[in-house]
Amino acid sequence: MTQVWQEAWFPWAVALAVGVPVLLIVLTEVLGALNRRKHAAAKPIRLLRNYVVPVGAVFALLVFATARADDSTWVRIVGTLLGFLVILLILSAFNVALFANAEEGSWRDRIPSIFVDLARLALILISLAILFSWVWGADIGGLVTALGVTSIVIGLALQNAVGGVISGLLLLFEQPFRLGDWLDTGSVRGRVVEVNWRAVHLDTGNGIQIVPNSSLAGASFTNLSQPVGAYTASVEVTFSTDDPPDDVLRLLREVGSGLPMLEPGDVVSASYLGAARFSVTLPVSGPSTADAAVALFRAWLWYASRRRGLALDGDGTDPIATPERLRSAIAALAPTLHAREEDYDDLARTCTLERYGPGETIQQAGTIPGAMRFLVEGGVHLAVPTTDGLITFQRLGVGDFIGQTALTREVAMAAAIADGTTLVLRMPLSTIDQLVRSKPRLAQEIGASIDNKHRQAQAALAEAGIVRGTIGR
Repeated sequence: MTQVWQEAWFPWAVALAVGVPVLLIVLTEVLGALNRRKHAAAKPIRLLRNYVVPVGAVFALLVFATARADDSTWVRIVGTLLGFLVILLILSAFNVALFANAEEGSWRDRIPSIFVDLARLALILISLAILFSWVWGADIGGLVTALGVTSIVIGLALQNAVGGVISGLLLLFEQPFRLGDWLDTGSVRGRVVEVNWRAVHLDTGNGIQIVPNSSLAGASFTNLSQPVGAYTASVEVTFSTDDPPDDVLRLLREVGSGLPMLEPGDVVSASYLGAARFSVTLPVSGPSTADAAVALFRAWLWYASRRRGLALDGDGTDPIATPERLRSAIAALAPTLHAREEDYDDLARTCTLERYGPGETIQQAGTIPGAMRFLVEGGVHLAVPTTDGLITFQRLGVGDFIGQTALTREVAMAAAIADGTTLVLRMPLSTIDQLVRSKPRLAQEIGASIDNKHRQAQAALAEAGIVRGTIGR
């Protein structure tokens, strides 16, 4: 009687019983490590562990352990399934090796994923044909002929639809744009959010516009995101023919330079077109901020032109420039100024009212103020500029004042930015000098305000981890 361990199937059974569990344990640990690192190789390893190894073990049992003939139907079925899984595993591994970690700008990175999918599909079909020919003895030549005739018939019947798909494939292969780029097709302008075989999806801000690939391939369009760098938004404005062009150009550059959407390092340019028309070029960070930058520029320009006495759009009137409004503001600020009623007329002859839009800079940091400004309406926040931006350290309201260092002829340490529509009383330096000479208490309060702002600014910088030996007061 033959012992069990002497049977031909026994070594294979032992190898499968021990080797398969050990291999699965090892693959599980490897898969866990790859998942924690979010590595692209996790996908083929998961396919190997969950499908290839178990099906391979079943195939080995059928062929070796049970000593079945290789022409058995079950052996062929399991062998076909195993061959298909091995094909998927090899293609998945090649995909990870070639495209998963492709360097930006390389030929592997530029190839659209749709072409990779098409190549994978073609390789799977070819491999399956060879597999069926090898395992089942199928006639590949007859199958290829039948598929060729069928594809010709389908292509003729669907030539319009297929033409759009081919146009889309050619467009994707050329890659004149990528996801996130801004396109202007002439009829629609938006950001590319999806590209597929049939169409490009553009986010216009008012919904998603579907543009067929055949339309883009057969017409010209503009990629607003190329070349990489600042995107320029153009604005054309009109003033009065009585306004000096140099004054207007200076105002346009000044207002444009304060926009938060500007690309760092670039400069706003303005030119005179004649007939009181001016063109402004704003180098913004991208097409997505262009509309917001233009809208904010126009809003700030309205306020700034009134403050300078220039007639934007031919209108130089200022709703707040009335003697009654000015006297009312002086009366409201009388406690702050320590002014008596008999001082109102003298103050009204030299002081003016100014209005600022939300976000406008009322006082620049690093400059010596030429006047003091007292808040009549709205609010202001003070911020110290750093290499990483502005650090806000104090908020001011009605009755507070800015520009105190005009008296001491020192550089202002902080920028004053309007929180909303803000109305201020502007008092020139000569008037301030006369006022503090006659109001010693006002001079003490201004000095105390300078020291207080200095301490708060230093505290805000220290809290942010920034240490400065000295700072302008």
